[in-house]
Amino acid sequence: MSTPYDKSITELVDYVYNHTLDETEEKIWTSARTALLDAMACAISTATTSPEALRLISPVVDTVVPDGFPVPGTKLVVDPVAGAFGLGVLIRYLDFNDAVGGVEWGHPSDNLGAILPVMDWLARSSASGQRVHKGPPLTMQTLLIALVKAYEIQGCYQMQNAFNAYGIDHVVLVKLASAAVVSWLLGLSQEQAMATISHVWMDGHPNRVYRSGANTIPRKGWAAGEAARRAVQLSLIVGQGQPGSPGALSAKPWGFWERTFGEVGFKFPRPFGSWTVQNVLFKIMPVEGHAISAVEAAILHARLFRQKGLSDPLGLINRIDLRTTAAAYLIVNKKGTLHNAADRDHCIQYVVALAFLKEGPPEAGDYLDKGPWATSEELNSLRDRIVVNPDSKLTRDYFDLNKKSIGAGMTVHLADGSTMPEILIEYPVGHARNPQTPAAIQKKFFHSMGQIFSAAEIGRILGAVRKPDLPVSVFVDLFVPTGKAKL
Repeated sequence: MSTPYDKSITELVDYVYNHTLDETEEKIWTSARTALLDAMACAISTATTSPEALRLISPVVDTVVPDGFPVPGTKLVVDPVAGAFGLGVLIRYLDFNDAVGGVEWGHPSDNLGAILPVMDWLARSSASGQRVHKGPPLTMQTLLIALVKAYEIQGCYQMQNAFNAYGIDHVVLVKLASAAVVSWLLGLSQEQAMATISHVWMDGHPNRVYRSGANTIPRKGWAAGEAARRAVQLSLIVGQGQPGSPGALSAKPWGFWERTFGEVGFKFPRPFGSWTVQNVLFKIMPVEGHAISAVEAAILHARLFRQKGLSDPLGLINRIDLRTTAAAYLIVNKKGTLHNAADRDHCIQYVVALAFLKEGPPEAGDYLDKGPWATSEELNSLRDRIVVNPDSKLTRDYFDLNKKSIGAGMTVHLADGSTMPEILIEYPVGHARNPQTPAAIQKKFFHSMGQIFSAAEIGRILGAVRKPDLPVSVFVDLFVPTGKAKL
């Protein structure tokens, strides 16, 4: 190597290839198993409820793929590149998978879309003699290690690097983390891994317009799958001999920092370790993460409203004041017409009004064009009465690494001049600091898996994640449907 790679690239590869996770720290592994199972539950939820997502991941031409990856919850068997897109879409499409917030926002479980298909394909092709595997063992323990490290890369980058400020969508970090970890899984050398990461920074980066305002469209649900697919593709290309560009970040005038990012260098709150997987927000409802606390507050207010003997929200509610984080205000604060399901689930006023009227959490079907809520005059009327304001303290606590709250306070003003006192939610169910989170995640998992699998089959899945030496392809086979799947 005649020219050294940029330091940010070498440090990232050093973490992936050389950092040893503490095998005695049970919290790391419990968190990793929970994250894995939750992501798979999200995939199964999508496979059983979203024909649109299934159409997206279906091949244009039916082909037989030797040693292919069985896409969970479907009858599709595809190559690892297509598998990364397919699983990535299934995990992300309903906005139901885990999240981490900082000055950038994102969903670390998106990386499983790249990790699991590659490991499964490597295992099957090695067993059939089509490939000689030179990487780490293709076991459940390796899967968990890969998951923890991908989470950590994405999480550390998100804390203090605002890609959104330059119009770049956060899935650039899915591409980055997945490419780094997949390079390791493939058995590429460290120099090849650096080359792969350089290609990530040289790549075109998606504009986050599809998550913004009236331009919000379903692409926000498949963008992570596309990033996972590209990460796998770049790793395989480098594995076939393509070189990288050592100065992809720092080169002048065309490096990523100068031409795209607008500043030199990345900032990190801590060295890479295992913090992120232990501090993600798990979603117990398909709602954009910054709106979840507001939805919880709305449900509690709705119950109090009815406990008071009140039954006519439109006749009795004059205004709803909602204070929340600056991130929520920027991302999901919307007025006016909502054009599609993706637009609705990214509107805090919509989900709050919906939760109040239902007296319960939103479900995926509540956002659909043909659903009863999309055209509900009652919902639209209540939505227009919700006033959203960013709150400086809630925002500070959101960024504080010692708190990482995701707060929202809701106050209901009645037409008679009285006020229902504010309900403040700082740590919603799903947050690492909420004691109800483990039980809620378990309930979500069993409900999602029960759409396809029997109790015995679910039990085998739960047992598999606790067997570190289990071949990963055996784990994947547990998600092949037995008759209820749409594909």
